[in-house]
Amino acid sequence: MQENVRAFLNHLSVERGASPNTIAAYRNDLEQLVEHATGPLQNAHRISAWPQVDQPFLSEYVVSLHDRGYSATTVARKIASVKSFFSYLVDEGEVIRNPTERISTPRVGRTLPKALSVEEVERLLEAPLKLTTPEAMRDAAMLELLYASGLRVSELINLDMRDVNTSEQYVRCLGKGSKERVVPLHQRAVDAVAAYVQESRPRLLGPRKQEGVALFVNRRGERLTRQGFWLILKGYGRQAGIKGSITPHTLRHSFATHLLAGGASLRNVQELLGHASISTTQVYTHLTTDQVREAYDEAHPRA
Repeated sequence: MQENVRAFLNHLSVERGASPNTIAAYRNDLEQLVEHATGPLQNAHRISAWPQVDQPFLSEYVVSLHDRGYSATTVARKIASVKSFFSYLVDEGEVIRNPTERISTPRVGRTLPKALSVEEVERLLEAPLKLTTPEAMRDAAMLELLYASGLRVSELINLDMRDVNTSEQYVRCLGKGSKERVVPLHQRAVDAVAAYVQESRPRLLGPRKQEGVALFVNRRGERLTRQGFWLILKGYGRQAGIKGSITPHTLRHSFATHLLAGGASLRNVQELLGHASISTTQVYTHLTTDQVREAYDEAHPRA
């Protein structure tokens, strides 16, 4: 059974170009299914091969997920993983019938992403400027670049020196599915990155690491991690007096929301964010009533 799971994960990586984070989530979900099928608590319904899985077994598995206290969102994701896996098994001829066809997925309300106000973003971007350390210059460049481009945090930390062109004012990144996209940068972001590269990055790299390719590095001269950036962002969020939780995705949400509020088209924002479907981008269109009213008054010929 584990061999089929490994083959499926390899299929996701090689043939579908899934990201490491996506593969890790699938691995976790499917290993949990295997544990449920073969574990000691399921002696009456032990499963030793995937063709033995039927709808009653899967229904029991879904009930066990709810009993363990998983949210509807998490249960829905785990069911989606199982459905994708069995679709793959059918295509490969490992099973004849797909037992997941009648398994329903919990309804999950689509939560609007949290976006900062323009004033909150200004306070956040100004927070690192109060210090003159190499780390503070790096942090200022990262925050400016993230808000200027809407990159995902994984895209940000995986940037190499060659990926940012300060003379042409753009950043090139690899998004989900290894799809490349180019995002323009405004002057303030370009200036922040240029200052970091010229003054701060060499000091962080040290004398023996001048050949490093990573754009954003820690004090040991190594590529900054997702966790490292998360802690940095939380610290500046507190300094800026921003209430509630702030995550790397908060700046991505704010980037999209502020562009749409400023008049950018949904299609353009979709391209900048690297969304495969415009329906994903539409979640950012939660403009306030006042903004909608103002746009209406300006655009309608009889308003």
